[in-house]
Amino acid sequence: MSSPVSTALLTDQYELTMLAAALADGTAQRLCTFEVFARRLPDGRRYGVVAGTGRLLDALSRFRFGDAELAIVAPLLNQQTVDWLRDYRFSGDIDGYREGELYFPGSPILSVRGTFAECVLLETLVLSVLNHDSAIASAAARMVAAADGRPLIEMGTRRTHELAAPACSRAAYLAGFATTSNLAAAREFGIPSAGTSAHAYTLVHTDRDGRPDEASAFRGQLDVLGIGTTLLVDTYDITAGVENAIAVAGTELGAVRIDSGDLGVLARQVRGQLDELGAPQTKIVLSGDLDEYAIAALRAEPVDAYGVGTSVVTGSGAPTAGMVYKLVEVDGMPVAKRSSHKESRGGAKRALRRYRGSGTMTEEVVYPADAAPPAGEPGTHARELGIPLVRAGAAVPEVPGLAQARELVAAGHATLPWEGLKLSHGEPAIPTTFVDPAAVRLAGTRPTTQ
Repeated sequence: MSSPVSTALLTDQYELTMLAAALADGTAQRLCTFEVFARRLPDGRRYGVVAGTGRLLDALSRFRFGDAELAIVAPLLNQQTVDWLRDYRFSGDIDGYREGELYFPGSPILSVRGTFAECVLLETLVLSVLNHDSAIASAAARMVAAADGRPLIEMGTRRTHELAAPACSRAAYLAGFATTSNLAAAREFGIPSAGTSAHAYTLVHTDRDGRPDEASAFRGQLDVLGIGTTLLVDTYDITAGVENAIAVAGTELGAVRIDSGDLGVLARQVRGQLDELGAPQTKIVLSGDLDEYAIAALRAEPVDAYGVGTSVVTGSGAPTAGMVYKLVEVDGMPVAKRSSHKESRGGAKRALRRYRGSGTMTEEVVYPADAAPPAGEPGTHARELGIPLVRAGAAVPEVPGLAQARELVAAGHATLPWEGLKLSHGEPAIPTTFVDPAAVRLAGTRPTTQ
């Protein structure tokens, strides 16, 4: 059996040069806490979705410097650092938000604790996974909300990097998409796959005189995939395409797909035509440059499912979630960055989310990790957001998986205030309140959450 592929080189060189300097000056073994958070949400977003945690934990388990990796970095480093990397294993602890949890500006999405040396090496790995997957999931979640219960097919593989495509599929599925066209994602993550045919299959069917033979294309697809398949009816004339589809398949045809044109107008036209032809159960699938805004605009149309490509794999215009990885505590004492517009808040932190009695979320409260959860108002309740993910370098077995993450996204949507689901520009759906560590110490009490 081959060894797992190392992830150690999925990093930036400055992490190794910082390590070398820290080993030389004695700071490498100082106990530190790093936190991951987003200072703000991407423009126009009211909430974000945490995604990539499962992939990150897998990547962390393979963050090892073998001979091949050391051969790359050795010319850049002194022998002390190379020897240290040869034996590197992360041995610290990680807490974080559950995958599928909603997040807001300042949410302490991940907390990494250990020596400076072992934690600083993980910055790029952590951020590259969480920023990518959370951006995809956040965009996909908005599309799921806009679809209002209609299934979505992720079909963006051809619009992104081939190695990134399975991660995109996973993040979209986590956010509520029903299926993916990407077979690598189906293999790796167990995501249901879907796919039928493209225009090329219809175009290759011509008669002896070179004239289009759409009916033969439909017949060939039905022979292989059965009556429940989806026929692409807009290669030539949509009206004729629908007529050919029902003539060949009969009125029990599973679905037709429209991939271009004025989709709302065409959906109404095709629905009427299918009903007239005696195929009221045949569904309509729309695809073609859809995003959350287009899906929302089609909500009133007779559409049964959507296929989404470019906009989901590019995060619908927000290709990164804007998360950062900052040192917040050294040997138990808070440290903070004060650069203009890039400030950080010192000290390790935890967070809880408050809800009205009705179940609607109202506030995210971030408070010192060594303090008790602050009390809420009467009639409200709260829940802690962070859970253990890694202990002594090993992933916690009880970390929720992909199925639980899907459920958590859906539950989060259900508890957002109504304005949080709006697609227009505006403030985050709920505010983030930071408890002043000094105030906690001065109070001398440890309030409890109601």
